[in-house]
Amino acid sequence: MPGIQSNAVEPTKDELRGLSPARKLVRLAPTYGLVILMFGLILLFSILLPTTFPTMLNVRAILSDKAIIALLSLAAMIPMVAGRIDLTVGYGIVLWHILAISLQTLYGFPWPVAVAIVLVLGVVIGALNGLLVEVARIDSFIATLGTGTILYALALWHTGGRQMVGALPDAFYAINGTFVFGLPITAIYVLVITVVLWVALEYTPIGRYLYAIGANQRAAELNGIPTRKFVIGAFVTSGLMTALAGVLLASKLRIGQASVGLEFLLPALVGAFLGSTTIKPGRVNVWGTIVGVMILAVGISGIQQFGGSFWVEPLFNGTTLLIAIGIAGYAQRKKGAKSK
Repeated sequence: MPGIQSNAVEPTKDELRGLSPARKLVRLAPTYGLVILMFGLILLFSILLPTTFPTMLNVRAILSDKAIIALLSLAAMIPMVAGRIDLTVGYGIVLWHILAISLQTLYGFPWPVAVAIVLVLGVVIGALNGLLVEVARIDSFIATLGTGTILYALALWHTGGRQMVGALPDAFYAINGTFVFGLPITAIYVLVITVVLWVALEYTPIGRYLYAIGANQRAAELNGIPTRKFVIGAFVTSGLMTALAGVLLASKLRIGQASVGLEFLLPALVGAFLGSTTIKPGRVNVWGTIVGVMILAVGISGIQQFGGSFWVEPLFNGTTLLIAIGIAGYAQRKKGAKSK
């Protein structure tokens, strides 16, 4: 899709060789600018809010609150690598967190069975999205918007506008509520999944094929890459991770309601798009996505501790996205100008 490129524009060793330290810094700024900004924000808020920001309690709160958004951003990132977009990451989590609870409270399924059903349904929806995009040839934005809207409608129908509540086993609560080495276990989930995706995308043929498809699908087909299979696989993986995020949300909230979940769509997409503006600008990448999510988490947390109103979060999300896209666009143009 337009706007999601797979050609990295980070400077090569040859380009940096012979440059002065100052010029190297200028050349690297578009590549690692957001990383520097992230640490700069952490330092700034730590100085301005020494009693509340640089504390273990705040670290736990940030990691716990943003773990689900990080998972959704990574889920959205995978189809983006192949040049597609998946909007069901924001709609699907509404239905999945409701089902994770209602399957236990209304239908009496043991919690492992309920979780397994939700994950399987996530895979099914991901496969459906892939088929709509690759077989029916519907634009991914339109296809996933339609699928997501249907999922949201099913959530409204299933709940009847009411909350899904009931006694749930402690083991289900522990999926989200456990702490490991003083940190929320959801942060461990995100770290493990991030490393797995990083290895898969950067060091395996799967990643090379997906990036090739995102760069030029026709050229990838001519080189013998089964593009349809890999694109559908990307949507399946995205659907599975969205379902996992829904399970974690259910364990965290302990209730299911259709009014919860859609607010994750924008920050998840912002995090994924920011991932294409840092580390490897112009190329969607795993660590860039994590940095994007952390920028949002740190910035919003600091501003809110200063007494920012409820509208600060969407304002910060939108502003950060525009600035980051502008930086990446500048780097892309400079790279193109030098190659001519």
